[in-house]
Amino acid sequence: MQQPRPHPDLPLLLERIEGELLPELQLHSADPHDPIRVLHLPQPWRIQGCGNYAAVVHHPHHPDLVVKVYAPGRAGLAEEAEVYRRIGFHPAYSQCFHVGEGYLVLRRLCGITLYDCVLQGIPIPLRAITDVDQALDYARSRGLHSHDVHGRNVMLHDGRGLIVDISDFLNPEPCSAWRDLRLAYVLLYRPLIAPLRLRAPALLLNGVRKGYRLYRTLRGRRRDR
Repeated sequence: MQQPRPHPDLPLLLERIEGELLPELQLHSADPHDPIRVLHLPQPWRIQGCGNYAAVVHHPHHPDLVVKVYAPGRAGLAEEAEVYRRIGFHPAYSQCFHVGEGYLVLRRLCGITLYDCVLQGIPIPLRAITDVDQALDYARSRGLHSHDVHGRNVMLHDGRGLIVDISDFLNPEPCSAWRDLRLAYVLLYRPLIAPLRLRAPALLLNGVRKGYRLYRTLRGRRRDR
């Protein structure tokens, strides 16, 4: 397993994180099932994305690095750092260059999520799905679990698949999110949506996302009985 080498921009970026970003950044997390909100972000920092536990931001002078800042009261940073330690280097995953107090410094991944591909009618090639399959096999070989891999956590870049959130890969509970998404890709997307270049309305996709989350919750309860 190859571990990431220290990034040359890291010392300067850490100064900016500790001196500029963290003193002024304001995050709000009302519900652990919904993305957090960035209430205030100092200039010239930019938002890369928001998850249910953390916000990912970047500085324009460090275009290939991002900072993942956990919201106050949200656990999981130590676990995510351990996941990255086990992953080391793999082309389908980011890399962790630094673990700070409440934040991680990661290699920036660029692309568009599979969720947004469907929303905008952008084709998703089979190669990207295969990339994710192989990356998950690699993670399992490192003692990790393919937990919570869904359309917002998988990205398409130059026709290849990337997994952008691996924070739950220490969770050993069974998770069928990727298996279900892959099945939908084979049975619905490839034969129907892709040939017609259909765009799914955001309202419909959000409804499907929330309905699927409810379905997984109910299925988990039945399995625990």
